[in-house]
Amino acid sequence: MSLVWTLIAGFLYAEIAFVLLLVLPIASPYRWNRLFKSKFLAMLGQQAHIYFILILGVLILFLLESIREMRKYSNFEQTGEVHLNVEMQHSMKLFRAQRNFYICGFSVFLVLVIRKLVTLVSAQANLLAQSEASLKQAQSATAAARSLMEDKKTEKAKEAGEDTTLIELNKLRERVQSLTSDLNREKKDKEAVKSQAESLNREYDRLTEEYSKLQKQITIGGAGNKDD
Repeated sequence: MSLVWTLIAGFLYAEIAFVLLLVLPIASPYRWNRLFKSKFLAMLGQQAHIYFILILGVLILFLLESIREMRKYSNFEQTGEVHLNVEMQHSMKLFRAQRNFYICGFSVFLVLVIRKLVTLVSAQANLLAQSEASLKQAQSATAAARSLMEDKKTEKAKEAGEDTTLIELNKLRERVQSLTSDLNREKKDKEAVKSQAESLNREYDRLTEEYSKLQKQITIGGAGNKDD
């Protein structure tokens, strides 16, 4: 194998290893996305499209070259007696052309696969980041809604407590008013009883005076009869 085809074969092996790393669950999409967005790869990523086209073009050129060699050595026709050594060399060249064709073909195929895998991994990482951000926003919104509902419940409880207190105050005021009216009625009754007692005292005093006058008259009349 020449140096060029050795390099292409090494590139194919590196592609196979990289595809396995991307496919196997060795690292999360976050880490791959962080690696793809690193400073070094970001500098290369600015010209990644050019590198991709250049590598793909070189591989396609070697693929076409291997196809040309395959067609060249496939159309070999034996004319007369051919030496066994010549036939073996021809078969070996055909085998090398076929080998180079498969190496270039798989290399081109894996280049396209790697590009697609990198795009999918980056998209998956972005979607996961967006889903986590959306989940955090939903959780914060839920927490805010719960706190708002709790505040409303507290306000309703306070309003209910204020209403209950107002009702109790109204009942207490009515009770005070009823007690005040009862006290006023009792006060009036006491005043009436007092006035009756005063009138009775005056009447008693008047009767007592009349009784004392009557006794004096009786005493004076009895004394006059004795003198006669």
